[in-house]
Amino acid sequence: MKRKIKIAFLFLLGVALSACAADGTFLQLPPPFAAYPPTGFKHTVQSSHVVLYWNCAQPEAGVLQLDGVAFNPWMGAPVQYLEFEVEGVDAVAGSVSEGKAAARDIQIHTNQSTPFRIDLRTTGKEVRYDLYYQYRMNEGEGSNRIAASLDWDGPVLFAQQNRRFSVRDACSDTQHLAR
Repeated sequence: MKRKIKIAFLFLLGVALSACAADGTFLQLPPPFAAYPPTGFKHTVQSSHVVLYWNCAQPEAGVLQLDGVAFNPWMGAPVQYLEFEVEGVDAVAGSVSEGKAAARDIQIHTNQSTPFRIDLRTTGKEVRYDLYYQYRMNEGEGSNRIAASLDWDGPVLFAQQNRRFSVRDACSDTQHLAR
């Protein structure tokens, strides 16, 4: 009887693993490397870890759309949790509209990229659009890490600091141009 139970268990385990393999879970390949630098983008900016390329468009009245791609061209550690915010600013530097989005992928490894798209409902009072982006990056031992453990024998936890950047007038016809 025990032998039959073991055989049945192994059979069910085999079926379950086959089902996982059939949908590509075990065979999933990493995303292909995108051409760097990409073509077809009007604007670009870079920080020490990530390079952004984007276009600004107004697909319909009252909507601004930033379509772009983010690259990690040289860092050995992945860029994580990349998030974006576009703010419409009026003539007295007041915020009148805002749109937020996150990059498609949670992590961007070396020589990889991820697309992003930010939609913003405009008010008509905007004179410029400012782009803000932030991400987390762990550059290795002792770098930008804060030990967050108490005097105990459990695991030591590390808090990663968000790195935040801004691009003033991100949709300008004369600034942040890709060459």
